[in-house]
Amino acid sequence: MRDKKMNVSSPNVTVVLQYRDSFAKAVTKNVIVVVLGISINYINASLIYTFHKHQIFYMNPRYILFIHLVVNDMIQVTLTITLFVISYTLYKINVSVCCVFVLLAVFTTENTPLNLACMAVECYIAICLPLRHIQICTVKRTLMLIGLIWMTSMLSVLPDLFITLATQPLDFFHSRVFCLRGTAFPHPLIVKKRDSTYLMFLVIVCITIVYTYFKILFTAKTANKDAKKARNTILLHGFQLLLCMSSYATPQLKDALQQWFPKNNADFLFATYIIVQILPRSISPIIYGVRDNTFRKYLKRYLLCKAIHGL
Repeated sequence: MRDKKMNVSSPNVTVVLQYRDSFAKAVTKNVIVVVLGISINYINASLIYTFHKHQIFYMNPRYILFIHLVVNDMIQVTLTITLFVISYTLYKINVSVCCVFVLLAVFTTENTPLNLACMAVECYIAICLPLRHIQICTVKRTLMLIGLIWMTSMLSVLPDLFITLATQPLDFFHSRVFCLRGTAFPHPLIVKKRDSTYLMFLVIVCITIVYTYFKILFTAKTANKDAKKARNTILLHGFQLLLCMSSYATPQLKDALQQWFPKNNADFLFATYIIVQILPRSISPIIYGVRDNTFRKYLKRYLLCKAIHGL
């Protein structure tokens, strides 16, 4: 047995587990995480292939936003699992490499709630303003909205890099550290800025989800089954968003678990990582890959053809 730390970087918090793990337990945890990541990315790759092969999806803003979320989740899952495995194997890596990993992980994790909020607004317009949906939700505006999502995330995170470049000596970027957001960007001002930014994001996104849900809920009482289905979709978005935002509470949860279950702290925090980082990325395929009739039809064709060719 040996002392080690496990790290997963996210825009809200870096989950750090200090523990002693046996070799068997360490291997088991890594296998679980890698298998889950490969499974999620395989399903998401099938969704991307289905989207790419059928032009009907190219002209629909809803599917464009969805496939952007899927691609974003694939990048996020790959990065966080890579950091997870590195924390067990390499332990310390070059600061410059760590900065790249952390920045990309933060970008993609911040994109998720913003993308969910945009998808909720699109559902709201489709149900509550159906006559204006075609004029408001165009492909060009959707692509511009995706660009705005990335720009917002970058403007939120890139100051961390600039502050670090301005305050740290050049030798710092050639040193080796255990890859955390706090070790890659150590200035205390960054933490205060980050907390303020995330609080603002949390309020804006939550208000958007709640507002669109209740507007669609009231419309669904007197409208057709499409409105009711959209209401359920918003509800799933809300659940997915809740899981994404739960990473804000991870530090408090970590402290509570250390007090309540000191002997099993590592295992509980590992479960927290699965719930907070991995589970939200498995919901996107359910929302559109399974529930959406159009996407499900073409996805079935792809899977059926693949199964036949595999025989």
